[in-house]
Amino acid sequence: MASDSENRGTACTLEFAVQMTCQSCADAVRTSLQGIAGVQNVEVQLENQMVLVQTTLPSQEVQALLEGTGRQAVLKGMGSGLSQNLGAAVAILGGPGPVQGVVRFLQLTPERCLIEGTIDGLQPGLHGLHVHQFGDLTRNCNSCGDHFNPDGMSHGGPQDSERPGEGDTQNSVVAAQPEHLCRSLREALGTEQAPDPVRRAQAVGESFPEKHRGDLGNVRADESGRAIFRIEDEQLKVWDVIGRSLVVDEGEDDLGRGGHPLSKITGNSGERLACGIIARSAGLFQNPKQICSCDGLTIWEERGRPIAGQGRKEPAQPPAHL
Repeated sequence: MASDSENRGTACTLEFAVQMTCQSCADAVRTSLQGIAGVQNVEVQLENQMVLVQTTLPSQEVQALLEGTGRQAVLKGMGSGLSQNLGAAVAILGGPGPVQGVVRFLQLTPERCLIEGTIDGLQPGLHGLHVHQFGDLTRNCNSCGDHFNPDGMSHGGPQDSERPGEGDTQNSVVAAQPEHLCRSLREALGTEQAPDPVRRAQAVGESFPEKHRGDLGNVRADESGRAIFRIEDEQLKVWDVIGRSLVVDEGEDDLGRGGHPLSKITGNSGERLACGIIARSAGLFQNPKQICSCDGLTIWEERGRPIAGQGRKEPAQPPAHL
């Protein structure tokens, strides 16, 4: 099961560092989020230059609202609540072309994962998004392997699942029994087929994915080439994807329904445009950094600069209005 940014879904808490020097700064920041649909609670801590936002909006949209006050804002952490961090990860996407982006993963509950982010440089329209098996970028996105698929399923869409009552009833009955009864039941039913995970799930009334675990469906780029999205998925888990890769494709994923030879393999979504390794990231209150120890840049100076390489040490942009 998944939901996109139009079906706002489950709230999470975003932790921002925001440049604030006085009470009027704090008041302006608080006012910028008042009355915004999807913003449930705002806590402004002037002394720590911190803003906590409980929301169902993508982090990019909240950051834009904060920076609309003329103050820089940096997302430092995100979590499912103030009292627990179930796991968070991030992938920075890039490739040989102009497509780049940042996508974050957050375990909202033990059963539900949030995938949200922003990707720029796309052609307007739908683009397939998938977690791939390997975190290997030695040949750009071509060495990321196939879609993450530990269950051995065919390609599908985020909403696809095998429901109880579908499929082979006889083998579902067998799958529900303790292992020591399976042999006699198979003999009585006249089948030697061993129960598989799908049939076991059917028999106990659970759903089972009729898709790759890494199948996240499509993200939609607007006329400027930017896709901002928020997806919730009940099959993916943060701890299963750290060290793997995330890939955005050039075309629309047909969700396994297109009739093309690749529909049940890749969704026939075309070439891989950009990718990134999924790495662990900070949950709430887990990122105290104010100055980068490697080069002395503050979190405000490194805002909008490359993580490394050319451009990292260029003079800072004019400071934001305070």
